[in-house]
Amino acid sequence: MATLVLLTLICAAIGVVSHVAMNAYLTSELDGGLAAAAERVVRPPGGGPRRPSVPDPSEARGQRPGTLNALFDDGAARVSAVVQDDGSTKPLTASDLEVVSRLTPGSAPVETVLSSGRYRVVSAVVPGTRDVLVTGLSTADRDRTLASLDGTIAAVSLFGVLLTGLAGTLIIRRSLRPLEELSAVATSVTELPLASGEVAVNVRVPPTAAQPGTEVGTVGIALNEMIDHVTRALTARQDSETRVRSFVADASHELRTPLTSIRGYTELVLMGDRLQDADKSALKRVASESQRMSSLVEDLLLLARLDEGQRGDPTEVDLTELAVEVTRDVQLAAPDHVWTLDLPEEPVQITAVESEVRQVLINLIANAHKHTPPGTTIRTTVRKEGSVATVTVSDDGPGIDDAFLGSIFTRFSRADTARSSTGSTGLGLAIVQALVHANGGTIRVTSQPGNTRFTVTLPV
Repeated sequence: MATLVLLTLICAAIGVVSHVAMNAYLTSELDGGLAAAAERVVRPPGGGPRRPSVPDPSEARGQRPGTLNALFDDGAARVSAVVQDDGSTKPLTASDLEVVSRLTPGSAPVETVLSSGRYRVVSAVVPGTRDVLVTGLSTADRDRTLASLDGTIAAVSLFGVLLTGLAGTLIIRRSLRPLEELSAVATSVTELPLASGEVAVNVRVPPTAAQPGTEVGTVGIALNEMIDHVTRALTARQDSETRVRSFVADASHELRTPLTSIRGYTELVLMGDRLQDADKSALKRVASESQRMSSLVEDLLLLARLDEGQRGDPTEVDLTELAVEVTRDVQLAAPDHVWTLDLPEEPVQITAVESEVRQVLINLIANAHKHTPPGTTIRTTVRKEGSVATVTVSDDGPGIDDAFLGSIFTRFSRADTARSSTGSTGLGLAIVQALVHANGGTIRVTSQPGNTRFTVTLPV
């Protein structure tokens, strides 16, 4: 469109310049003919000296059709005539004589409109007399020529613009056709599961669309280089994460044995009667911290195994029964909360790893009572909707800070002091999300004061 607009402006400029130039040329030719016509009026056709006056118009032979002659004596028209197409003459009308009589003798030719059309006229004093001779030529031929020129330029320009638009569209589309291949490659890259650990980007721009020397080819080469760079970066990051996960798994595994020994020996010493109260208090503190470290190590080991894909075999799991069992167990540890179960009449069966689903429910329900004050109502709801089962754990506690919601499932992420508890490692919800995803489900959270809701969706 920009090219066609520019071409249209160029054609318009050419048309205006051509019209002005042709008009100047034809007007000049018309003025030359006007001088010759006046000369023939005052000089006999066969030559000889100038006449002191203009003869009868019927004697103005040799003049072309459209020639106008008028002789004025002291402002009064003595004789006038307009040469017709058949060579005859016709006198000017009174209104035409009034118009041409106002012309200034000796001035440059001017154009005026008379009853028989537009004329280019000039007024001059006849030599040797006081008579004023007005001579004019019709501009009809010039106007027809200019109109024909304008029409020709307009038609040619319109045809040229249309032809350029059609040919330009075909050429540009063919030239930019490789961009479709580039777009397809970029779309394929966006559809790869890079966020889930996929690092192999095997899509590339074909060589036909990555030729140097063209704009599209340059973009294709740059896109291939960018994909190569992204692949190398993802590979390096994956290697780094693999090493970190391997270290965490190995460290967690190695720490389990000494922590178990510490706990065992601590409990053994506490069973004796020879310890003083201060010693017992210190050993109880050691036992408590070793228990906390053991829980942290177990959580880290569980996450490392999930990252490596080490899981149990899926089986048929009764989701309603699990919800009842977990709620009863947690209720014993938090009798100061109000516990509610909302279950369907028929059991909801899913195919999943039972221990993993149980861990999900334990973490969610335990978090609900750990991070809410006594008297809070905690509701566990199980539903089956089409091909999915949903478990919702909600409470009417103070809610979760909006700034924390975006990172609530991040490992080692903790809430503000309003919803944090002593001894929290920040891995509970990260484990929940990893277990839910491992079983093909999703989890989402919404929170506002008086209504915090965790919703787990699993395929039935």
